[in-house]
Order: sequence, then structure tokens, then C-alpha cells
Amino acid sequence: MTTPQTLAGMSVEELVAFLPQGNGRLNDKMGVQLVEVAAERVVATMPVEGNTQPFGLLHGGASVVLAETLGSIGSAIHAYPAKIAVGVDINATHHRAATSGTVTGVATAIHLGRSSTSYDIVITDEQGRRVCTSRITCALLDAPTA
Repeated sequence: MTTPQTLAGMSVEELVAFLPQGNGRLNDKMGVQLVEVAAERVVATMPVEGNTQPFGLLHGGASVVLAETLGSIGSAIHAYPAKIAVGVDINATHHRAATSGTVTGVATAIHLGRSSTSYDIVITDEQGRRVCTSRITCALLDAPTA
């Protein structure tokens, strides 16, 4: 497993490949699949099945996991290689239930600074209806040296 101390030696392509995969990470367990990755915009999908609460609805926490994943990846790409991104604030408003299919999250950068980033994340169902709106702020810290 790669640790933060070794990330500075990776290319951006290797960093993108490293972030969403491997070894029982939460993204794998939730079925998150990256579709588009750039500092300005990150898109991913997640199945509803397996990510529901007891009444069969998409769990609100699952929506937050998707939102945080998108904002954190965008922040990490923006910060790389001199800095690392750590989440400091996230909120979510749940608008409607999703009971089946796949949801899509789109994170759009609203601030890409030297010490912080912020993203708006909109999660929609397969019909394009808004399921959740979230916002995340990440602090950018100096990357550890090897």
C-alpha cells in the first residue's frame, strides 16, 4: 500500500489511479466509479443497491461518502504534488429518495486556492433528478517529505 510519504514520487496519472482503488477502501465497498477527473470537475457514479438504509432508500451517509470522495479527489489533484488535501467541512441537503439504479455525482470547484479548496457537489438519479446537494471544503497542507 502506498503511503502519503511516497505520493510525491508519483505522476499525476499514477496519483489518479491510486486514489479510487484497492485493498478494501471505502470507495470500493460503496461501488464508486470515477468517470471524469480534473481539479475543476470530478464526476463519479455509485449504485444505490448495497448503499441503502433499512427502508430501501439510498442512505444519506452514502451520498455524503460520494460527495466527499469527489471533492477530496479534486482537491488532491489541485494540491499535488506540493500539498495534500484534508477535509475540514462538509454538508449535505437530501432532496429526494433514490431506491434503485445508479446515482451520479458531479463536483464543481468553487474555490481553488493556495491553502483551501471548496466544491459544490450535485448528486442526481438516473432520471436527472437532484437527490442531494453537498459542499465540501478541504485544507491544503504541505506534503510530507520522504
